[in-house]
Amino acid sequence: MSDEIDPKKLIIPGLAGLYQRFSPCSYAIMRIATGAVLLPHGIQKVINNSAPGLAKAIAAHGLPLALPLAYLTVFVELVGAACLVLGLFTRVAALAIWIEMTVIIIVFQSEFGYFWTNRGYEYALLWWLLCIGIFFRGGGSCSLDRKIGKEF
Repeated sequence: MSDEIDPKKLIIPGLAGLYQRFSPCSYAIMRIATGAVLLPHGIQKVINNSAPGLAKAIAAHGLPLALPLAYLTVFVELVGAACLVLGLFTRVAALAIWIEMTVIIIVFQSEFGYFWTNRGYEYALLWWLLCIGIFFRGGGSCSLDRKIGKEF
């Protein structure tokens, strides 16, 4: 399997050079963007001290240990997202976010249907899918995991 871009197969053959040049960093862009889009959710929860309010919502859905789960959610959205951005402990971070998104989809958003504009699970599902790919691929070539030579 070759990573070469064949200009003959492209609708616009002149783009082959552009595709060839940037394709090696495309996975890093996806991994970094996944973490960077989630990170503000964690920052917002820390700034607004949202864990107690989040714990009430968790308890209202019948989940046990609501306050520890709320703090775990804040941690995953802050530290886990930052780890994805850096490519550090990438698989662990992706797994933690994947688990969080699974709970969000099933427990909190499934009753509202698919579309995020109606509080549905569309947005969480996108993170869920991205984190599956990141989990199996790891940090990639542009990651701190690769720099230190260890991945989990």
